[in-house]
Amino acid sequence: ARAPELYHAYIGMGQISYQIKSEQLAYAYALEYYQKNDNADMIKKLEAAPPTLTVPLPAAYDSLRDTYMHGAGIGTTHEMDSVVTGIFLPSWQFREYTLGEKINLWRGKIASRKSGLWDKMQATDMSQVVTELEIPVYFFHGAYDYTCAYPLAKEYFEKLNAPVKGFYTFENSAHSPIFEEPEKVLKVLAKDVLAGTNNLADKK
Repeated sequence: ARAPELYHAYIGMGQISYQIKSEQLAYAYALEYYQKNDNADMIKKLEAAPPTLTVPLPAAYDSLRDTYMHGAGIGTTHEMDSVVTGIFLPSWQFREYTLGEKINLWRGKIASRKSGLWDKMQATDMSQVVTELEIPVYFFHGAYDYTCAYPLAKEYFEKLNAPVKGFYTFENSAHSPIFEEPEKVLKVLAKDVLAGTNNLADKK
């Protein structure tokens, strides 16, 4: 927003919008999911540790978050069982990263939760902070994404003003379309983002 001349476009991958509200939607989705699947143990755990609308989120909820999201298919990827097997171990196979970068990737992830920005990020409604960009905007969002809730991302997208906008729903993805549906991601990047168009975007 401050230096649009430096950027070709903005791409929101699993775009955050209003995270504290996103946690509420994820919790409601998961409760319904586990009720449909008769998972009494997870229902009991969720009912004992609901998220709040204030930060910081309760420690009991935070400790359950990854487990319930991945179990319901709404976490990092739609079919991921755990962070370890789903993304931690595969990240060490990235050919584009040096060993140091791979280490720093996880050091950064751990440190980010301890920074003062974490609670601020959760409590910030992006639709009130960034309302306009002077460059093309593209949101890539998995239909099953409740890590950053899909419905909220769509709402934010509709409010955001930009010269060109494109919202792309990835029907078989959760929070990581770039890993889950890479062929479609590459097609959108080549056909729309590089060309500055939105021909492949969701139709209204």
